[in-house]
Amino acid sequence: MVIELLMKKFDRSKKLYKKAIAVIPGGVNSPVRAFSAVGGNPLFIESARGSKIHDVDGNSYIDYVLSWGPMILGHAHPRIVRALRNAIEKGTSYGAPTALETKLAELLIRAYPSMDKVRMVNSGTEATMSAIRLARGFTGRDKIIKFEGCYHGHSDGLLVKAGSGAATFGVPDSAGVPAAYARDTITLPYNDVPTIKATIEREWRSIAAVIVEPVAGNMGCVLPKKSFLSTLRKITKKYGVLLIFDEVMTGFRVSFGGAQAYYGINPDITCLGKVIGGGLPVGAYGGKNEVMSVVSPEGPVYQAGTLSGNPLAMTAGIETIKELSKPNTYKKIGEKSSMLKEGLVDAAKRAGIATKFYMAGSMFCTYFTGRHVIDYRTAKASDTEKFSRFFSGMLQRGINLAPSQFESGFLSLAHTSKDIEDTIKSSYDVFKSL
Repeated sequence: MVIELLMKKFDRSKKLYKKAIAVIPGGVNSPVRAFSAVGGNPLFIESARGSKIHDVDGNSYIDYVLSWGPMILGHAHPRIVRALRNAIEKGTSYGAPTALETKLAELLIRAYPSMDKVRMVNSGTEATMSAIRLARGFTGRDKIIKFEGCYHGHSDGLLVKAGSGAATFGVPDSAGVPAAYARDTITLPYNDVPTIKATIEREWRSIAAVIVEPVAGNMGCVLPKKSFLSTLRKITKKYGVLLIFDEVMTGFRVSFGGAQAYYGINPDITCLGKVIGGGLPVGAYGGKNEVMSVVSPEGPVYQAGTLSGNPLAMTAGIETIKELSKPNTYKKIGEKSSMLKEGLVDAAKRAGIATKFYMAGSMFCTYFTGRHVIDYRTAKASDTEKFSRFFSGMLQRGINLAPSQFESGFLSLAHTSKDIEDTIKSSYDVFKSL
């Protein structure tokens, strides 16, 4: 019923979606944009500024998707827009080195002391794919360990899921992925310390790397247990296995230095994503000199990209990090995050709805469950039908959340106290309707 009411409001989005389906698979250029998990058609967006997005039907929303995380300053930040206008007049791509690449690399290395050198790429997928190739080239081993529910991009070797049992070799999680690719990926439960220790102790001779989201952001927002990350660091170092932190989502989100700074863990390789380009297509991976020296052209591990380090993304990234490095920036966003967390938890409680709310820095998730969520299995036990109705009710009231129970939400510096108050009030109304 709620979805039907929504669809009456969004005539132009509905027409555009119908046109898109004819020429684009599923009508979207990334599956996460589809509304398949919540019903109805996706919104088509016309513009965005600050904390708001505006669709083609003239509706406005307080946005907690923020292009899936990178718009930490808010949409169309004036400083970034000005810098991009100046940059675009000089050209959009050179396929040659620029001083901008070095400047952004220096800023990243200053924020992430675990990195001595960094290589720019064009997406988070490229960053994780390249980091794994690097780990294999550095160690001379083939297998990797990932954790169930952690998404590291759509490269073949990472699109695997766990089979039965606590630890298993992966099977393809997508058509088109050869079984041979999946066999070199071991998938374990997130936050399961005994299993990770036992697996590495048994198979370390063939394991190149462990890749992990230090805060899992692609099954909602799942926090690491106190001993999980420290155990990963200790056991990988003991057996010469590289530890890769996928901070595509947590980078500059959990803290200025990412989750690794917040939790005090230094990985061997760090992967970063769109936030380092102010939302433009960009990614990066980096580590200590010893590891990065094997990347071409210094070493034998090949990786390349015509658009890597393009001047527009570098310009936006430099301005974003400069803005984030201002005094009290993270204090301000922390206060907003606390206000949102306390308000949403209280609203659900007053409405009598069982939820579990988790937040890391300025990323968050509300699960519709009464059980603590610690891994993919407990996340999947959430009431997705109830989430769907919550999502639709919030959208009706002008609040844009990710169209899936298993995606994180995000706050920006542009969100105002009124935005958050309106969100809390709307959430209480929707919780009551459930």
